Parts: sequence; structure tokens; C-alpha cells
Amino acid sequence: MPTAITENLSVPPPLEPPRKRWTRKECVALEASGIWDQQHLELIEGELISKMGKKRPHANAIAVVHAWLLRVFGEQYVNQEAPIDVAPEDNPTNEPEPDLIVFSKPYREFTASPQPADLRLVVEISDSTLGFDLTTKAGLYARARIVEYRVVDIPARRIIVHRDPQEGQYRSVVAYSEQENVNPLASPDSEFPVGSAFAG
Repeated sequence: MPTAITENLSVPPPLEPPRKRWTRKECVALEASGIWDQQHLELIEGELISKMGKKRPHANAIAVVHAWLLRVFGEQYVNQEAPIDVAPEDNPTNEPEPDLIVFSKPYREFTASPQPADLRLVVEISDSTLGFDLTTKAGLYARARIVEYRVVDIPARRIIVHRDPQEGQYRSVVAYSEQENVNPLASPDSEFPVGSAFAG
């Protein structure tokens, strides 16, 4: 049975990377200079976060979840690590790149970063960034009113599903264990077996 999370989650503290506040405009200049190409960086709350190398469990989980999303939604509606827009007040200093995204229309129709209303599901695969994904990113996605945000929690072998964004936070946060299945809001008849994300 899924477990509703009503108390504070017992999670590691958020990452505290070295701080220099950046804007998206400055990041465009960095990209034009060629520096951006040397590292895989993500702009979150004015900080350039290094997207760390993926360990094997992380890579396996991405592969499994990605393949399932392709089967359910189709190749034209699913992207990996693509930049998205968030709430207007957050956009100047944020350009997240979720591990997996499901769009409401084919990704080829986007000529710029998709808007939150274009996103049916956002997924982060978490191992060393679990605290960051459950706090900073969850707040960012809730303020953008992204309807469903999932965190694949590799250490605890569970998926934490965030839904019902209101007033900058998700009102429903439910953890599904590896013995359970979880259905996306955008395809309620499609079951994802949680344990399959941690196989191998």
C-alpha cells in the first residue's frame, strides 16, 4: 500500500554548492564563450550545479524509466535532460534539466524551452542529490505548478510522487515501495512496477 507522507521527510540535507548567483542571461554568454561545453551544468536558484557523473544504479534507473515512458507516451513526447521553464518569478535564475520529461505535445514543436503547462510529468533520478531533489527542486517545480513530479530514490528503492501543486508546494507527497506499482496522472491505466527501476 502506498504511504502518504504527511510529516517532514527524513532526507539528507540539501547540497550546499559554492555560491555565485547567476542569471540565465549570463549563462547564455557562458555558453557562447565555449566554457559551458566543458561541463554539464544546470542553473538552479542562481547557482550553477554540476550534473555529476552517473553511477551504474543511476544509469540503469534512467534507462528503465525512460524505456517505460517511451512505451506509454511515445518517442515524440519524452525527453532526457532537456531544459525547461519554470514559474515566471523563478525563470531569471533557474533553468532546470530534469532527468526525464513527458510533454503534452511532440517535442519537435518546441522552438524554446517548454513552459510548465506543457509538462505532464517530470522525473529526477536521485542518489547523492536526494535531499536537493526533495527540497529545492520540489519547491521549484511546485511553484511552476508542474502537475506531477517523481523522485526515484535509489538508496531507499522507492519512488516519491509529488502531486497537487498549490501555493508553492505539493499537497500530495506519496512514497511507493519497490513492491508496489505507480500510475502516472497522464496515463492512469499504465502501471509502472517500482522495483523494476532498481533491477540489476
